[in-house]
Amino acid sequence: MSAASALIRSLRPQQWVKNVFVAVPLVFARHLTDAEYLVRAALAVLAFCMLSGAVYLFNDVRDVESDRVHPTKRRRPIAAGQLAERTALIWSGILATVALAGCLALSSACGIYAACYLAQNVAYSVKLKQVAFLDVALIAAGFLLRVLAGAAAISVPASRWLLLCTALLATFLGLGKRAHELAWAHRTGEARTTRAALAGYRIPVVRTAMLALGVATCVAYVGYTQAAHTVRVFHTDRLMFSSPFVALGIVRYLMLALWYPKDDPPTEAMLRDPWFLVDLAAAAATVLYIIYG
Repeated sequence: MSAASALIRSLRPQQWVKNVFVAVPLVFARHLTDAEYLVRAALAVLAFCMLSGAVYLFNDVRDVESDRVHPTKRRRPIAAGQLAERTALIWSGILATVALAGCLALSSACGIYAACYLAQNVAYSVKLKQVAFLDVALIAAGFLLRVLAGAAAISVPASRWLLLCTALLATFLGLGKRAHELAWAHRTGEARTTRAALAGYRIPVVRTAMLALGVATCVAYVGYTQAAHTVRVFHTDRLMFSSPFVALGIVRYLMLALWYPKDDPPTEAMLRDPWFLVDLAAAAATVLYIIYG
């Protein structure tokens, strides 16, 4: 494998789909068809993809020793010796610098949120990911910062309802990943030292929390669709018709994370799951039709 291929793999572009949350304010502010807003949002998404890549490089250098004894993570380019640690850190610094400069060019607020996102992820990689439940809370905070940065990039206020939905959904997804890791640890008999925070989790607690968060996410989304501000902005209360697809997506994720787990983490498995993808497409089409059609 060439150094360039190893670098690209270490940036984990398959994970960049999470940065679509940066574009959420663009869609719900009804500016998706406005070229200027679209370009600014696209640049913000690109900047956060670069930040994500920088964080992954830094994290893999920090975890190189533990990754080398992990049955799957040992195949990561840095752990496998296909990408030098020094090269990874240099590229991490370059990507982070360019991304932060780009966000600052869009707006000072966007730059501040991006800097907070980077600082939070560095703290997460260095120490805080070892603390049970705090690690998931920080993952959720990262999604909130994405939404706030996306709103700042196009100079629109971030809806409190959307921030609430984002926080609930991100926490739900984060706990799903931990549930998968716990199930994998029990199934394979591997020690939990591959992720120190797992020692603080119990599967029954995680399952109960996920079920509660799944219900809360659906209720919050319905509340958003019927809020007076939402109806006033979109001139309709029909956004409610997209809520069944949200509920179906939540249920399908629960199935992938808790009842029919696969070898891949649920956040990755759902992007290859035909049922989830059909539901996602239907949800997106419904939302876009109601808002723009």
